[in-house]
Amino acid sequence: MAMQVESNLGDITAPPTAVGLAARLAVAELQRRNIDPAPLLARCRISAVALASRKRISVSSQVRFLELAAEAVGDDWIGLTLAETVDLRELGMLYYVAASSPGLGDALRRLERYARVGNEALIIKLRKGGACSIGFAYAGISRHLDRHQIELLMAGLLRLCRHLVGQRLMPRFVHFVHHRSDDLQRIRGLFGGEVQFDAGTDEISFDAVVAELPLVDEDPYLNELMVAACEAAMAGRPSNVSPLRTTVENIVAPLLPHAEANAKVVAKKLGLSERTFARRLAAERLSFGGILDDLRRDLAARYLEEPNLQVSQMAWLLGFHQPSAFSHACHRWFRKSPSAYRRDIELMRVSQSGR
Repeated sequence: MAMQVESNLGDITAPPTAVGLAARLAVAELQRRNIDPAPLLARCRISAVALASRKRISVSSQVRFLELAAEAVGDDWIGLTLAETVDLRELGMLYYVAASSPGLGDALRRLERYARVGNEALIIKLRKGGACSIGFAYAGISRHLDRHQIELLMAGLLRLCRHLVGQRLMPRFVHFVHHRSDDLQRIRGLFGGEVQFDAGTDEISFDAVVAELPLVDEDPYLNELMVAACEAAMAGRPSNVSPLRTTVENIVAPLLPHAEANAKVVAKKLGLSERTFARRLAAERLSFGGILDDLRRDLAARYLEEPNLQVSQMAWLLGFHQPSAFSHACHRWFRKSPSAYRRDIELMRVSQSGR
């Protein structure tokens, strides 16, 4: 599924915000395990008071908070944990506008239109034809920094669909852009179908007939009210939250394992000539090579924390033709080899566990 990039690419706008549901669920999980969330919230610059009073928070801060919460509770699938336990009514307007629709296809079209009311960084695209596919993309934040929020969103969507039609729907496949080297038994059990990581898009796909399923509880009067409320909320949301750098990063990240991350391919996906693309970057004192190198460095730091990943696998994930090229890059980024970097991480973990 090809995702279209929204943009006036030259615009720099305020960072996207969210209603903070994922962060509130994570706070509740920390408290359930007798872990004080305050220090983690502070590290992410999230006001506990603002979060509790349901004020909007930065999406980037929420993504970071979910990472810290996962580490604190020792649950590397915290997005799935939260999706399995959330009361769907906490979605607020989005739940009721979907739940009052006449059919699942209508509910998905409403979620496609109004998703940004809940999370300004989120773009949902519904595609029908030979299948009913729902694609996810981020605007205004770097997709490569996230794992838990996108897993929460997609698992939550599946749970919502199953709830709306009163059936255990089974996806044809589920694709995630980010990498996982963990045991995938849990996520495969939840989705009940093929789950692939390191994919080109974030997408969940059902058989085409799923879009025609009626909802268990249709309420046309409530739906009319909720559509009006969502339209009013949409009017107050920014139409463009996609700065150039994060837009480019979000295109490049899924191209890396396929060795297709070059300026020509990215420019084409943006609907620009290579020359115009280079000019847009230069106008913001950016270069494609610099964005690519920084992105690889950030991803390398994450991959090196995963003990099950071999150096050759990391090199492939980052688009290097040889492991030696990845090792040279590590020396340039971190001033140490991949193995030395990993040893330092392990020593730090042992030191922290002994406190």
